Amino acid sequence: MKTMAISSVQNRTVTRRWFNRNIFGFGLTSLLSDFCHEMATAVLPQFMQTIGASAASLGFIEGTADAISSFTKLGAGYYGDKFGHRKFWSVIGYALTAVATSILAFAFVWPVILLGRAAGWLGRGIRGPLRDAMLAESVAPEDRGKAFGFHRAGDSTGAVLGPLTAFGILTWMSGNASIVEKVNSWLPRGAAAQGGIFRFIFLLTLIPGILSVLSMAFLTTEKCHPVNHEMQLITTLRSLPRDYRKFLVAVWLFGIADFAPTLMILRASTVLSARFGLVEASRYASLFYLLRNVVYALASYPLGAFSDRFCKTRFLAAGYVVAVMTFVGFAVALPTIWWFLLLFCLAGIFIAWEDTVERATVRDYVWESIAGTAFGALSTVNGIGDFASSLIVGMIWTGIGAAWGFTYAAIIAAAGSILMYMAPAAHRQA
Repeated sequence: MKTMAISSVQNRTVTRRWFNRNIFGFGLTSLLSDFCHEMATAVLPQFMQTIGASAASLGFIEGTADAISSFTKLGAGYYGDKFGHRKFWSVIGYALTAVATSILAFAFVWPVILLGRAAGWLGRGIRGPLRDAMLAESVAPEDRGKAFGFHRAGDSTGAVLGPLTAFGILTWMSGNASIVEKVNSWLPRGAAAQGGIFRFIFLLTLIPGILSVLSMAFLTTEKCHPVNHEMQLITTLRSLPRDYRKFLVAVWLFGIADFAPTLMILRASTVLSARFGLVEASRYASLFYLLRNVVYALASYPLGAFSDRFCKTRFLAAGYVVAVMTFVGFAVALPTIWWFLLLFCLAGIFIAWEDTVERATVRDYVWESIAGTAFGALSTVNGIGDFASSLIVGMIWTGIGAAWGFTYAAIIAAAGSILMYMAPAAHRQA
């Protein structure tokens, strides 16, 4: 009786206050974890040059890592639903990402980098749907937009702090030869000659990485769920509500237009290089990307909170329209700094809109017992779309021209917007 009373009090508290210990813990954990791997990502291309790896190998590594992450999410979500334990495997996922990222410090050939990135993204695939399912059950249904908005704000803040920290370390060490010598003396023989400063940064990622594991382990809790030995993956996928599957189709259609932000960076640098030169244009493009991440961080919570007031599918369709406008802007691509400042701001807004509201909508369609599988299905659909969109836009760019690649993206995204607007409205599941 006492346990039931405590549980009842906890449920009433969740209804009264959306910002609880779990929401704070999930947001802080994601901030620290993104800090960890984005800090490494910021210097990875330069490091690969120091060990003689090609651009093709970098593309292969990143594509493989993304594919592993996307398809792991479906399995992780399903097993979380089946065995009822989500937090333990989420902690394992964060730990795997932290350790695998630091392994890059000991790479002398690119296959070791492939191993590290694949293991790190495997960790991301394991933890993602499990964490999202726990987050969704930590608040009342009418507050899910706020909760996911806060979480995405934390995640994207880490994506800003990581590259900024790496840039700061590089700036500090490049002007201080004695510090560089000291750092090189700590590294194994031969490591200093092949990107010693970058290796030092990879090792430093352990600090936010380990802190993310501790945050997840000690600041969050999960509800106990019974083990369901009869649960089967294919049967569970078939049992997803018809309305939710229609929602996934709209997400997929928009997803095959939603290309990687690296193509935006490349578009900005190539258009501006005729006016400013390649090096200066590349510097501007990097700053534009940083601006996009800052806007992403600032916009996530307000957009999530607004989504609680409207039909989420139609609100999400409006966000997709912002993406269409952005893609049209990249197709036109006027050679001015102000034009790209506007476009990268819009890019930050639409990705915050998309990431936050898509996740906040999932539990409105499905019941709690299959939430992990549903979040995993969303992540897999998005992963397929991300891979296809970047490939298609890149091929059109190479074969016909950049403007046509972005025009394709705008047309398909517009179709996705219409389909999402027409998608059945979700009814909030408790």
